Amino acid sequence: MSDTSFDMIVIGAGPGGYVAAIRGAQLGLSVACIERAHLGGICLNWGCIPTKAMLRSAEVLHLARCGQEFGLDIAPPKADLNAIVKRSRGVAKQLSDGIGFLFRKNKITTIMGEARLTGKGRVAVIGEDGEQVLQAKSIVVATGARARALPGLEADGKRVWTYKDALSPPHEPKKLLVIGSGAIGIEFASFYNSIGADVTVVEAMDRVLPVEDAEISGLAKKAFEKQGMTILEGAKVTRLDRGADEVTAHLETNEGSQTEVFDTVISAVGIVGNVEGLGLERLGVRIDRSHIMTDAHCRTGVDGVYAIGDVAGAPWLAHKASHEGVMVAELIAGQTPHPVKPETIAGCTYCSPQIASVGLTEAQAIEAGFDIRVGRFPFQGNGKAIALGEAQGLIKTVFDSKTDELLGAHMIGADVTELIQGYVIGQKLETTAQDLMETEFPHPTLSEMMHESVLHAFDRALHI
Repeated sequence: MSDTSFDMIVIGAGPGGYVAAIRGAQLGLSVACIERAHLGGICLNWGCIPTKAMLRSAEVLHLARCGQEFGLDIAPPKADLNAIVKRSRGVAKQLSDGIGFLFRKNKITTIMGEARLTGKGRVAVIGEDGEQVLQAKSIVVATGARARALPGLEADGKRVWTYKDALSPPHEPKKLLVIGSGAIGIEFASFYNSIGADVTVVEAMDRVLPVEDAEISGLAKKAFEKQGMTILEGAKVTRLDRGADEVTAHLETNEGSQTEVFDTVISAVGIVGNVEGLGLERLGVRIDRSHIMTDAHCRTGVDGVYAIGDVAGAPWLAHKASHEGVMVAELIAGQTPHPVKPETIAGCTYCSPQIASVGLTEAQAIEAGFDIRVGRFPFQGNGKAIALGEAQGLIKTVFDSKTDELLGAHMIGADVTELIQGYVIGQKLETTAQDLMETEFPHPTLSEMMHESVLHAFDRALHI
């Protein structure tokens, strides 16, 4: 096999692509991975990881401000945005460099450049040294996605930002408008609010965090407003008038048209798949609204071409991309992996308070025709939560009353992004309510609330 011929070529080194490449190499395949910018993709460099580093700084700042509540005499802390960003970028670099180490360890050929599919099993790459053509029986497209730009609301990197600008900001916002209350928008709203910005969030849907359970969304709104945010639901930004140091936003709200001046705007209105310039249509790969159409095993319908991660559609989550990468690599290596089921993948939002969920919401379960039992347990009934000073929150579970199947779980509160995996495993193992009720949860832990929520669904709660 020549140095331009491989068993598998992966286009994109994000959390889907680099994992696919590593798993393929583990299974004995010769693998090349092509990346145009940074190993680790958006997630490690401009998404999941650096945002969590910044949000951790906000969490520490909050705890320091609450020092007296814990019997500690701490001088009034203040945020240094430049230092926070520097730490965040350092964390991202460390992990990106780690991908390079893993590629060398697994003997994966790394090629930096722009890729284009030129024919069956052929990929042209334009890099610093010109163009080269690679060949492989199997090609995995893992090119990810980028921020959606609405007409008139496009980012300029100065006063109107994308998530990337917000991670390396040219100035510190004092009065901030966030357009969109999905995970990206609300995390940045939460961070900048915590370091002192006056934050307004505009959401076109009828409630903030619209993909979450309605009860959780309502609790989140109350928490955000208590922290000083302004939340405008069922509202739209129709125009932005940009000045040298301010932006005038034209808003349509339930109360009518209005204008308001901000010094910074973050546009977080969704993403579009990176499908341009790849030569996909010429090969017959189907694309729908910027996302590649695939089957349950991420096959595109064109022999030897697969698509994984954000470019292949919702849910737009790094862990979904990684598991698709493993599945496709195993499929290419001749194994028979189970398909990834989007409905069993947890969603996590790292705002304050944190939000996490898996499966059907209460409304979705009813709409699907289930006769349901719903359990709830508040953080204020849990000893560990009270000891932590984190007594605000809720764990909610939804069961099929006929089979005791766990249909969904929804949480808001401290560390729920860590707790949710317990329910994910339960669903994966087809655990029933009875199994969960008979499971011993350690004391004192936050996880005891997961137990109590199940007990409550069956009128057996002990601490409320």
